[in-house]
Amino acid sequence: MPKKSEQYQIIFFNVGSILLFYPIILLIPTIFAFFYPFEWMHIFAFILPSIISLSLGFFLRKISKLESSPTVTVREGAVIVLFTWISVVLIGSIPFVLISGLNFSQAVFEATSGFTTTGLTMFQDVEHASKLILVWRSLMQFIGGAGFALIMMGSVIGPKGFGLYHAEGRVDNIAPNIKRSARIISLIYIVYAVIGVISLDIAGMPLFDAFNHSLTALSTGGFSVKNASIGHYNNLSVEIVTMILMFLGGTGFGVHYTFWRGNFRALIKNGEPWLMISTIFITTLIISLNGLGKIFTDFSEGFRQAVFQTTSALTTTGFSTVDLSNPLWINFGLAMFILTSLMLAGGGMDSTAGGLKQYRIWVTIRVVLHSVKEFLLPSRSVTKISVWKGQNRNFITYEDIKEILIVFTMYFSTFFVGSIILSLYGYSLTESMFEFSSAMNAVGLSVGVTSPTMPLGAMWTLTIAMFTGRLEFLVIIYAITKLVFDLYDKIKKVNYKI
Repeated sequence: MPKKSEQYQIIFFNVGSILLFYPIILLIPTIFAFFYPFEWMHIFAFILPSIISLSLGFFLRKISKLESSPTVTVREGAVIVLFTWISVVLIGSIPFVLISGLNFSQAVFEATSGFTTTGLTMFQDVEHASKLILVWRSLMQFIGGAGFALIMMGSVIGPKGFGLYHAEGRVDNIAPNIKRSARIISLIYIVYAVIGVISLDIAGMPLFDAFNHSLTALSTGGFSVKNASIGHYNNLSVEIVTMILMFLGGTGFGVHYTFWRGNFRALIKNGEPWLMISTIFITTLIISLNGLGKIFTDFSEGFRQAVFQTTSALTTTGFSTVDLSNPLWINFGLAMFILTSLMLAGGGMDSTAGGLKQYRIWVTIRVVLHSVKEFLLPSRSVTKISVWKGQNRNFITYEDIKEILIVFTMYFSTFFVGSIILSLYGYSLTESMFEFSSAMNAVGLSVGVTSPTMPLGAMWTLTIAMFTGRLEFLVIIYAITKLVFDLYDKIKKVNYKI
C-alpha cells in the first residue's frame, strides 16, 4: 500500500487530470450559440469556469509531481470521487450565477441537482431561460448519470482506475479491463441517447426539446425545458418513448451489455428488470383503481397518468405529466405513500438511477426465501444463494448482506432525520417526506417545497441530501474519515517534533 504522501500525490494527479478534461464538457453548450445567435453574449459564462478548471487542474498535476498515475485503490478512489464531485459542482454552478442571476446557494443547488441527476430546480420559469443554460442542465445530468469519474476514467485515467470505478458505486465489471468497461458503458449510453432524440422527434417533440429530454430521461435526471415537464406536450407517443428511455436509464449497464451480446439465457435470469416491471405494473394498478373518482375520471386516464408517475419515481427520473403540488394529489395519501416508497427503492444497480437499488432489494428477497427454504430442509442440508447480475451468476456472501444492511440503515436513518428537519421549517410531514426522499434518491419529483424562495436551511438540507444520496453515503464517510485521520496523524507528528 502506498505511503500517505504517495496516496495524496495519486489523489492530486487524478483530480487534476479530471479537471483538465472538464473544460471540454463545459464548452459544449457554446456550440449551440451558432444555432441561437442571441446566445453569443452568454459564452463567457462557460469560458470563465473552463479557465478556472484548467488552472486548478494544472496546479494539482504540478504539485502531485507524477507523470502518470499508479493504480488507484478504493482508499484513494473515495477521496478522488469526493473532491471531483465537489469541484465539478462548484465550477459548474458558475454559469447559473453569470447568466441566470442565481445566488451562490441556488446555483450550487442547481448544479448539485444536475450532476446527481436529481432534477429539483431553482428555476420557476425554464421556458424563458437561456438555451445555453438549458443545454448545460441537460448535459450535467447526462454526464452525472453515467458517473462523472466513470466517463473520465474511460478516456483519462485508464485501466489503473479500478479503485475509482468501485468508489463511484460501480460493482459490475462488464469487461475484464476497467477501461474497456467504461468505454462499453459510454458507447451504450450514447447510442441510446441518439436513438432517444430521433424517437422523441418522430413522436412530435421539437428537436431542441427532444435533444434535452433524451439526455435527461436516459440519465434518469428529470430536468425539463418546459415548466409542466412532459405533461406540457399531452402526447401519448412522447410519454411512451420517455418511459422507455427512463426504464433503460434505470436498468443496470451489465443487463444492457448482456442484451447487446445476445446472451438472452442470462438476460432472463436477471431478477432486477423483472422486479422493476412487476413493481411498476402492480403500483400502477393500485393507484389507478384507488384514484377513480378522486383524481381520475376513468380507468384509462388513471392508468396513463399512474404508469408514467410510477415509472418516473422508480427509475428516480422526476419527469411528471401531472402537477403533484396540486392538493388533490397531496391529499391522495395512498398515491403519495407509493411514490415515496418507489423513490426510496430506486432503479437497477450500476444504472443511472438513485435509491436503494433493485439489486439489493432482489438479494434481500432471495435471502428471505432462502431462510424459509432452509427451515423446511433437513438440518444437515447445505445450500447457497445465487443471483444473476448481467452475464454473471453471483453467490451471495456474508459481506454482501452486511453491505446491504449498512446501506439500508444509512438510507432510512438519513430519510427520517432529513424529513424531520424539513418539517421544522413549516412543511407538512407528507410534503417533507416526499421532497426529502425525492432529493436523497435523485428523483426530482416535487410537491412544491423546492423553490428559489425556500428557507436557506431547507435548501442546503436538500443539497446535502442530493450529494450524499448520489454517492451512497459510504464513499463520503470513507473519504472524510481518511482525511480526518490523516490530518490527525499529521498534527500528532508536528506536535511530537515540537
